[in-house]
Amino acid sequence: MSLFGGFKTTKLKPQLKMAVSRFQIASNKKTAIMKQQMREIAKLLAEEPAPKEEKAKIRAEALIREDNTIEAFEILQLECELVHERIKLIASQKECPPDLTSCICTLIWAANRVDIPELTDIKKQFRYKYGKEFEQMAMDNVGGCLNERVVAKLSVHPPSAYLVQTYLEKIADEFEVDWKPAVKLSAEEMAEPMAAPVGYSVQVAPGTQLVPPVAPPAEEGVEISQDDMPGARSVPYAPTGKEDLPSATAVPYAPPPAPTNDIEEPDIFIPSAPGQGPSKGGGRKDDDDDDDNTGETSSYADLAARFSALKK
Repeated sequence: MSLFGGFKTTKLKPQLKMAVSRFQIASNKKTAIMKQQMREIAKLLAEEPAPKEEKAKIRAEALIREDNTIEAFEILQLECELVHERIKLIASQKECPPDLTSCICTLIWAANRVDIPELTDIKKQFRYKYGKEFEQMAMDNVGGCLNERVVAKLSVHPPSAYLVQTYLEKIADEFEVDWKPAVKLSAEEMAEPMAAPVGYSVQVAPGTQLVPPVAPPAEEGVEISQDDMPGARSVPYAPTGKEDLPSATAVPYAPPPAPTNDIEEPDIFIPSAPGQGPSKGGGRKDDDDDDDNTGETSSYADLAARFSALKK
C-alpha cells in the first residue's frame, strides 16, 4: 500500500455528502428537461393530418429511460446518506457490516453506470477498506448483494411496448390531446420491446403535399379498369378547350397560303358585227400592237352601224 493510499474516513465522508447533493442537482435538471420532452411528445400526437405516432414512441422510450435514471438516483442518494451516518461503524470494523453490504455493493456497482464523479472516489475508498475481491464480488452481484430495483432501473434493456403505450396515453390525457393508438398491441407484443418503426405514421409526399388518390375497395365480381387504378390519372380531368388540337404524333397541319395583292384582269368579250365571229377585246398580243388598233376602229364602226339599224 502506498504512502498516500488507504482507507480514510476524512476522504470518504465529504465525498458521500457531495454525492448526495450531486444526485439531487442531477435529478432536478432531468425533471425540468423531461417536462419539455412531454410537451414535445404531446405536439407529435396532435399533428395534423396524421399523428407522428412512431416518433412519439421513440421519444417516450427515452423519457422512460430518464425516468428510471431519476428513480435510481433517489435510491442511491438514500444509500449515500445511510453510509454517511454509519461511517464510524464502518471504520471500527474490519469486515463489512451485514446490514450495509447491499448499500456498499450497490454504490460500487453504480459508480461506472452513472455520471456522478464522487461515486468513483467512494468506490476507491471501499476498495482500500475491503480489498479487490470484495469489489469484484459487488461487480458480479455474487449472492444477489445488489439492490434489484437499482439494477433494473439502470439496465440497458429497452422498456416494454405496453409501458411505452401507457406513457403516450398518460401524456395525451394530461395535455388534452385526442389520440388513440393506430396499432393495437397483442398479448405477446405487450411484454416485448417496442418494434422497429416501419413508417406507417409518415405522411405521403410531405414536402409537396401532392398526395395521389387512393382507389376505393373493389366489390366482389366488379372488375377495375386501368383508368381506375391509383396513379393512372393522378390529376383530376378538367376540360381545357384545346381537345380538338392535333396531338404531337398527328400529321403536320399545313396552313393555307397567304393572300396576295396581284389582281387578275378579267377577259372582256365584245360582240362582233353580223356575219363575223366573236372577237375578244381588251386583250394584248405580243408583237403587232399597231395592227390591232386599226382592227378595233373598224369593229367599233360596225357596231355603231348595227345599233342604228336596230333603232329603225
